[in-house]
Amino acid sequence: MSFAREANRAVRSTLVLWVITAIAYPLIMIAFGQVVFPFQANGSLLKNAKGDVVGSALIGQPFTSDKYFNSRPSTTSYSTADPGKDKDGKPLDTAGVLSTGVSGASNLAPSNPALLDRIKGKSDPDPSKAIEGDLPRLQKAGVKPTADLVYTSGSSLDPHITPDGAAAQIARVAKTRGLQPNQLEDLIKQNTDGRFLGIFGEPGVNVLKLNLALDALKPAS
Repeated sequence: MSFAREANRAVRSTLVLWVITAIAYPLIMIAFGQVVFPFQANGSLLKNAKGDVVGSALIGQPFTSDKYFNSRPSTTSYSTADPGKDKDGKPLDTAGVLSTGVSGASNLAPSNPALLDRIKGKSDPDPSKAIEGDLPRLQKAGVKPTADLVYTSGSSLDPHITPDGAAAQIARVAKTRGLQPNQLEDLIKQNTDGRFLGIFGEPGVNVLKLNLALDALKPAS
């Protein structure tokens, strides 16, 4: 068999495999995802009552307002853009701002002064250098600190808090919104994700989903 014939066969085989693996297979997987898993395939995007996309169920957002369940701390502030100001010139809550995707942990040791300052706070004669720690802030709001409300996640983009972390905020949210605590307890249960396949990981509450449901909740009559 001639070299030219062998080379021609090799070239044709390469082209066929390239079409199958680089074009046909990806297109089939995209079509399969859009038909069978459209929500996941398009980024697990969540919408508010108006139908506007406010974020992804996979990426956390920095909720800090007393009328919302707060997220866990983030070393990257969840990588959000400046939310701007409302018509009265007041800063908007950062809820609803899509993350830019920057991720990373602080890698600070438990004994690092910078980590202790962020958690416990730091007083200074110069107000611009003072730091309000997460622990005093939670205690001031009447929230019993849990580990996930004080420490950041490895990615700093974790969208979940623990059920205990959500339950610790019930009194504050209920008081701010004029709701009954049992309404919020039911809401947390409805928005708690169980273990993957029932055995992997721990139950978690998606903060964005919970707060969207919270906005739709009406005070008990």
